[in-house]
Amino acid sequence: MNILITGAFGNVGNSVVGELLKQGQRVRCFDLSTPANRRAAARYGERIEVIWGDLRRPADVEQAVAGQDVVIHLAFIIPRLSTTGVGSEERPDLARAVNVGGTRNLLQAMQAQARRPRLIFSSSMAIYGHSQRLPTCRTADDAVCPIDHYTQHKAECEEMVRASALEWMIARFAAVLPISLRLDPGLFDVPLDSPIEFVHTRDVGRALAGAAGSSEVWGKTLLIGGGPRCQFYFREIATRLLDAMGVGMLPDEAFSTEPYHTHWLDTTESQRLLRYQEHTFEDYVQEIRARLGLRRLLVLSLRPWVRMAVLRQSPYYRRRLQSEPKRWAALGRLLKNWFMPAPYPIRP
Repeated sequence: MNILITGAFGNVGNSVVGELLKQGQRVRCFDLSTPANRRAAARYGERIEVIWGDLRRPADVEQAVAGQDVVIHLAFIIPRLSTTGVGSEERPDLARAVNVGGTRNLLQAMQAQARRPRLIFSSSMAIYGHSQRLPTCRTADDAVCPIDHYTQHKAECEEMVRASALEWMIARFAAVLPISLRLDPGLFDVPLDSPIEFVHTRDVGRALAGAAGSSEVWGKTLLIGGGPRCQFYFREIATRLLDAMGVGMLPDEAFSTEPYHTHWLDTTESQRLLRYQEHTFEDYVQEIRARLGLRRLLVLSLRPWVRMAVLRQSPYYRRRLQSEPKRWAALGRLLKNWFMPAPYPIRP
């Protein structure tokens, strides 16, 4: 098959490209021409076809779509660590132009083809809103409740996909953490008692690559998560990740207590159809440690200063220090938290 991937050199995109190449598919990649993306593309050499372009330009999108059997649409400006350099909540105007306008351009170009390709649209568990206090896992039939620009864009795009004349599948992802040594400042926005489901990026790649060749997924909204063994409370995710990096768990004051859009997902149907759940969070943690290598020893030797630098990224921690009534009490708390990681959590 001829398969187009938009946003092909992002976190999930690279995993999808790798899985499709294993299958022997003909892969066309569409993404922004940035130094990072060009380096990523170079690693595949002639095994892929690359079209550099912008979703906001219909001519670029039409060129990318031509002759394809399936389109896997991943390109989207996200709230944090966006490849564009800005987040969806900082620049909602740009995000809407790319996310909603770009998806509209893609749908129009696909529907204009003499032989219309099928579409796999990537969405997110965040679309359910502040559902973390609900007692059961989220299902594909649950009502959505967008709470910010990013989730509003996802919800609007889902509706456009459903209303199109295409064969489609919508995939709502759990938390797909990048295998990266760069900490996402969004880490601090998630309350430590939030239920959150992890899914390995390579398992997402396996799921989407499998969906492209399936005859059973079309017209379905599927939840793509790691399954019961990848369902945690965020305190455990944060502790194990920060420990793997040598930083150690940060104080509770560094994290928000406001509701956040996380929960566990019912992935029974997606796993039945796609058989993609192979990796665990422990696999991810070990990959982070391996990628750090000897640099982890350097982090450990400089831990107080590294912790200070990381804590400075937390707006919640900065506000807490500023609100301390006594200067010496604030200084004592600061020094303690720089030097002493919080204890490892016990799962309930």
